[in-house]
Amino acid sequence: MTRRLQSSGPPQLDLLGGDVTRPAEVHRLFLALLPDAATRTRLAQAADGLRASQPGLHARWVNPARYHATLHFLGDHALLRQDVVAAATAAADRLRTTSFEWVLDQAASFRGRQPPCILRGAGVPEPLHQLWRELRHALTLAGQGRHLERSFTPHVTLAYSHGALLDPMPVEPVAWQVDRVALVHSVVGQPDYQILADWPLPEPAPE
Repeated sequence: MTRRLQSSGPPQLDLLGGDVTRPAEVHRLFLALLPDAATRTRLAQAADGLRASQPGLHARWVNPARYHATLHFLGDHALLRQDVVAAATAAADRLRTTSFEWVLDQAASFRGRQPPCILRGAGVPEPLHQLWRELRHALTLAGQGRHLERSFTPHVTLAYSHGALLDPMPVEPVAWQVDRVALVHSVVGQPDYQILADWPLPEPAPE
């Protein structure tokens, strides 16, 4: 149950009439891979297995409804930036990569204040690299290059540790048939994502 603090009086206003007691919203935009329901279930099972096998790992576990693999982070903003949405839409409209399988078979951690516990693949399929490169090129041409990373380590975050790092270890492989890309909007601190648009990846041509 979420507990809410009760106000003891009217909100304090700044000189322009704004409520200084209310934190400003942070609107986050990113292009991502979103699992279908069956893949999300298998990812949740992998998280359950990891939690059971690592009793000393104290962490905040991600709601399976929020599982995703970020392709490109498009920044944190004070409001939903329609220019960034338009640029991302134009970039994704140009995709040529076909659907492919991505196998996640390793658990590991990234360093950080709350180290993410992740699933990744021992290998990265070439179509996934191609998808990342295609979007990066198109986003740069659309004037959105300032937020883009120079390298790519595809992963799904399962939890955020309270300090401990997870040694890399094999897990039961999760085969993910990647068949769409989504433009996602979230407000930091709120539980739900909003999918602004998605793009199906075509089937590969028969050999």
